Amino acid sequence: MTDLEVFEKKAAEFQASADWREPLAFGIARVDRSRVNPEKILQATFAVVNFKENLKSAAIYLAALKTAGARIKAESELVSDLTIDFINEALNDFAYFIDESVGEKHKNIQVLLELAKIGQDEGLKNFKAVFLFEDAPPKSVEAVYLKLYALSLGKAPLRSLDLTGAFGILPNVAWSGGAPIDLDFLRENEIALKLRGEFPKIDFVDKFPRYLQHIIPADNTRVLDGGKVRMGAHLAAGTTIMPGASYVNFNAGTTGAAMIEGRISSSAVVGAGSDVGGGASILGVLSGTSGKPVTIGKNTLLGANSVTGIPLGDGCIVDAGIAILEGTKIFIAAKEAAEIAKVNPNFESSGADLIVKGVQLAGMHGIHFRQNSQNGQMQAVRSKREVKLNAELH
Repeated sequence: MTDLEVFEKKAAEFQASADWREPLAFGIARVDRSRVNPEKILQATFAVVNFKENLKSAAIYLAALKTAGARIKAESELVSDLTIDFINEALNDFAYFIDESVGEKHKNIQVLLELAKIGQDEGLKNFKAVFLFEDAPPKSVEAVYLKLYALSLGKAPLRSLDLTGAFGILPNVAWSGGAPIDLDFLRENEIALKLRGEFPKIDFVDKFPRYLQHIIPADNTRVLDGGKVRMGAHLAAGTTIMPGASYVNFNAGTTGAAMIEGRISSSAVVGAGSDVGGGASILGVLSGTSGKPVTIGKNTLLGANSVTGIPLGDGCIVDAGIAILEGTKIFIAAKEAAEIAKVNPNFESSGADLIVKGVQLAGMHGIHFRQNSQNGQMQAVRSKREVKLNAELH
């Protein structure tokens, strides 16, 4: 039997066994532990994330864990310690691919080969195999990070994964040079650290790390200030995050090249070709949206310091300095209503002037929101401007 046949047979046998359960996602993480309580995990770093893919590799991983003595039965997630026996068993099953090549298609094998070297030098106590078998609320720091990775890497669409309880699971820590440090450790050792000149430079204190601490962006993606994007955000290729008032929260981001100079709150999504102007704010699910996530369509412009609390379709404009919320009263002249109805079949134009609430225009295309400078009335008209990003900047 050839090495390839051994691999195929081993994977097929395990997938046919009672121990097999198809994972949603899996990977091997290096974990950062608390200096006060080593059992407390502060951060999990995944070099390779598998999401709805590489199921034969998943079978080999799980079979090797079982052979090495690990318990692999789990409900929604499995977090298992690693041993040299696991590494050797898995590499033996992957022998065919190691002999052929270890390239772009075999990153899971690259992980094992690197771990074999690390295990000889420092042991494997800081490494975990992590499997998610269903999209349930996460139970561990490792599971939260695996989901955040899946979102940031674009393997899972934004807003598609259950992160219920994630804030309660992730510890609040001090981040220094990308590494997490327990606040308890700093308090207990403050005197000694400061008097010896060894107190670390703290970059920020948060439950979440920064996006660039874990994610390598596309070549044409720019993040001008690393503190502006949180882990769990997704930046599509060609996105530019300017410094200043910009910010992208977790489970939020862009689906195409976009210019971001304002704030994208949690669960807000911005479409390709859109421009979020300086200081503009897209409200998140916790403020001003009745818990409904906001999506901004393609080629839409949010003017400087504007606020948007409703979803917007393609080709919309919100003028600088105004707020369009669910309850905002908006005047639409009869002529403009007829034009808006042409590109929005669900919009009913009665042939008369209208006053509607912002929520009634949610998700509609080609609308220009503006404020009458004489009477202060909010108005909606059919947009006549094309929103186009500067190609040289993206």
